[in-house]
Amino acid sequence: MIARMANTATNPIPQFPAGFLWGVSTSAHQIEGAADKREPSVWDAFTAEPGHIKDNSTAAVACDHYHRYPEDVALLNGLGVDAYRFSISWPRVNSPGGLDFYDRLVDELTAAGIRPVPTLFHWDLPVSVEEAGGWLNRDTAERFAEYAAVVADRLGDRISKWITLNEPAEHTLLGHALGAHAPGKQLLFDSLPVAHHQLLGHGLAVRALRAAGVTDIGIANSHGPTWPASQEPADLEAAGFYDLLLNRLFSDPVLTGQYPDGLGELMPGDVEADLKVISEPIDWYGINFYAPTRVGAPQGSEIEFGGLTMPAELPFSVREIEGYPVTDFGWPVVPEALTELLVDFRERYGDRLPPVVITENGCSYEGLDDQDRIAYLDGHLRALHRALEQGVDVRGYFVWSLLDNFEWAEGYARRFGLVHVDFETLTRTPKASYDWLRDVIRTQGG
Repeated sequence: MIARMANTATNPIPQFPAGFLWGVSTSAHQIEGAADKREPSVWDAFTAEPGHIKDNSTAAVACDHYHRYPEDVALLNGLGVDAYRFSISWPRVNSPGGLDFYDRLVDELTAAGIRPVPTLFHWDLPVSVEEAGGWLNRDTAERFAEYAAVVADRLGDRISKWITLNEPAEHTLLGHALGAHAPGKQLLFDSLPVAHHQLLGHGLAVRALRAAGVTDIGIANSHGPTWPASQEPADLEAAGFYDLLLNRLFSDPVLTGQYPDGLGELMPGDVEADLKVISEPIDWYGINFYAPTRVGAPQGSEIEFGGLTMPAELPFSVREIEGYPVTDFGWPVVPEALTELLVDFRERYGDRLPPVVITENGCSYEGLDDQDRIAYLDGHLRALHRALEQGVDVRGYFVWSLLDNFEWAEGYARRFGLVHVDFETLTRTPKASYDWLRDVIRTQGG
């Protein structure tokens, strides 16, 4: 457990710039439920197979946000956030009347004075699209852009700020390389086309949104510093390769129009032409940050790390980061790594880096009196402010997550919410961190 935070009455969070966007995030599959009112997704298929989810649960009901969204919007209103980042379910949009739900949600948010910030893809690919080849198939990028256009045509009159993809790195690695997430493929490096086609889908969706009149578009990529296990050449080389795969593979093409050296030649199709689409200008760059990663040379055998089996044939191994407290998920708590990441991004990309928004940051802890979560958020907000002081243009911060939810392969065993959800009764109970963040936002003028 991490140390209790200092009393914020005597040690307040530093002031962020006027207009800084304060928000919280969720995703459709993790909270909506109402699985009977949408087409199946790859996650429905994945959870139906025994052994994939640690507590053998599904998201068929989840938090039942589909039916309880007015209560959840009231919680957002009580929190005082400026914006709510949620995702739109492609399987629901594919179903009759599916967009009606998002009409109602967006109207409820705007009536409360809360800015809707939808993500168009947060891992829940329709089964019908997966059966046609999924993200391994180039056509999925085109279909994604068509779906984006449909959603923008319906909701674009009330939504200005949009996100194309959430964490294509994790969807590629966990869903297609290692098989730990849906759709459960274990392709290792043969999963690289998934990365390329998601990025192409992003660029095509940016074009579709622009055509619909949208003027504020970003992507939510996950990033974190890669720390070598030692200064030995083998560890440095392994850490550099890991950093290319999990960080630069997904930022370089979007921000520079180029893949890192050696990776472009591994991608399918006319890569040079595709990169012109992938690097369509965006208005801001979203970063999901949780922790740094310590990486060394391969160790010659399979290892378990963070609940994942890391195959021996990978050219790197992920190691424990010692000397730091950890969350209930076992992730190290290293706020200063957020400052490091943002400053490195500014130095690497210079004027090619648009304004940054932290689109996810949060932690898993049990209990209603969640002082450890408060300490985590306190430390990361201070680290974010230090990045601002060093010249990084950061425009917003979204906490993951509003609600305890279905946490993918972990089921309901991990609680990231500012609001506790009893998954038997679906009763919502704000935690101490909810009250703390509300007070922070008030002192910031939010």
